Amino acid sequence: MKWRVEGFAAAGVHCGLKQDGALDLAVIVSDRPAAAAGVFTRNRFPGAPVIVSRSHLRGGVARGAVVNSRISNVAMGAQGLADAREMALLTAREIGARPREIQVASTGVIGWPLPMDKLRRGIPRAVAQLSPAGWRRAARAIMTTDTVSKLAGRELSGGRLLGIAKGAAMCMPDMATMLAFLVTDLAVEPAFLRASLREAVGPTFNALTIDGETSTSDSVVLFANGAAGNRPIGARSRRAGEFRRGLQELCAELADMLALDGEGVTKLAEIRVSGARGAAQAGRIARRIATSVLVKTALTGADPNWGRVIQALGTAGVPFRRDQVGVTFGGVEMLRGGEPVDDPGALRRAERAMRRKRVSIEVRVGRGPGSARVLTTDLSSEYVRLNSEYTT
Repeated sequence: MKWRVEGFAAAGVHCGLKQDGALDLAVIVSDRPAAAAGVFTRNRFPGAPVIVSRSHLRGGVARGAVVNSRISNVAMGAQGLADAREMALLTAREIGARPREIQVASTGVIGWPLPMDKLRRGIPRAVAQLSPAGWRRAARAIMTTDTVSKLAGRELSGGRLLGIAKGAAMCMPDMATMLAFLVTDLAVEPAFLRASLREAVGPTFNALTIDGETSTSDSVVLFANGAAGNRPIGARSRRAGEFRRGLQELCAELADMLALDGEGVTKLAEIRVSGARGAAQAGRIARRIATSVLVKTALTGADPNWGRVIQALGTAGVPFRRDQVGVTFGGVEMLRGGEPVDDPGALRRAERAMRRKRVSIEVRVGRGPGSARVLTTDLSSEYVRLNSEYTT
């Protein structure tokens, strides 16, 4: 699809935050008020932009977003809140909106003050460069340690969905250092928009872990401006299912991009747990395995080490029957009924499967209906190097 959505424009500019001249300020604008919904970090020390954006979303209507990279505006007290509000005010003035109709996001180093003089000059310049085709530049402008920009879209009946995202570390379920801005030209009822976003985020962005850390700045915001001219889609609408599926597919594609571009990542692994008493218990097990340093380093070494998997399983705090546990690597069964499989060739086949860029680990813990899926990555020496040299 063409990277444009009716009634929306985007821009990315360099305003002086990044030393190398790279793009560091993005603006996204709807030409009319849009229904808006958001999901934010659960970290108990949220950044000022998260606090401001949550407040602005209470009205359920927005005109756009302003996003800077390199500095996160976290732990800056009253000044941080004032700066986030000023970013909204500056953007609103330029596009003829109210400040509370602007979402604000910042990503980068914690504990540095925003150089507001640069943003005061940069925001008008970004608005002046708004274009329906400006999404690639906007996606680049929100990057921090990302190596590639993340942009994806979906064609729906009579409309489009488009999204940009960033994130390469501090990523784990419950929102991670990750920003995503999603837009559609379809008209969507506000309550259904909120429910659809929550439903889409659960198995996608919230099912992603790169390093087990949850950031202070994460945000996923969805705008629906109705420029397509359709009757608003609600929960009982004929098109409700298509919209939900399209949104979840879009979020899943962006989440995969985030995982594959994680800091020092050489492999993406899908952890699937089945047979638990319920979905919540399956999720706890999957997250424990996905965040295990021993499992992640085994991924780096292409080692189908089922011992590390059951070690993590045993510390998940979830009851299970040991004699019903099974572990499979890349479709190769290694553990059945809590005991090693008697197959001399299994180890070699599993090692071949583990050398792929994308691998799967399936864990059965019983005969219950509960299942869960989490995306994780390996943990390489390059991750350690990058984070030992990067100021948080």
